[in-house]
Amino acid sequence: MTLDYVALAILSVVLIVFFYGIIAIHDIPYDIAKKRNHPHQDAIHYAGWVSLFTLHALWPFLWIWATLWREDRGWGMHRISEDQQAVHLQMNHLLIQMDALKNEINQLKASSAMAPASTVAKREQ
Repeated sequence: MTLDYVALAILSVVLIVFFYGIIAIHDIPYDIAKKRNHPHQDAIHYAGWVSLFTLHALWPFLWIWATLWREDRGWGMHRISEDQQAVHLQMNHLLIQMDALKNEINQLKASSAMAPASTVAKREQ
């Protein structure tokens, strides 16, 4: 009979530790966000509680969201924006060249349209 009570006590302790362990785990992304001074740390905290009630389905995404931000470099996307500006400048240069080529083609078409008319006029004389 006493072994039944010991087994019940062990089972109760394991369940309580498991329950509190899951609650402690859900808060890890918020702790990371708080440590990194994340601008969305409140949203990460609330989403952590929502994730707790959805059996931690959102938890990996919260972890990623919290770890992407660093106070010294932000989201780390500065290089990408610099590359995009370089591509934008190249694109503008190509568009200017394309417009110049279109104008040149239109001038050639206009001069070639006039050339046959002048050759026809010469034949008639």
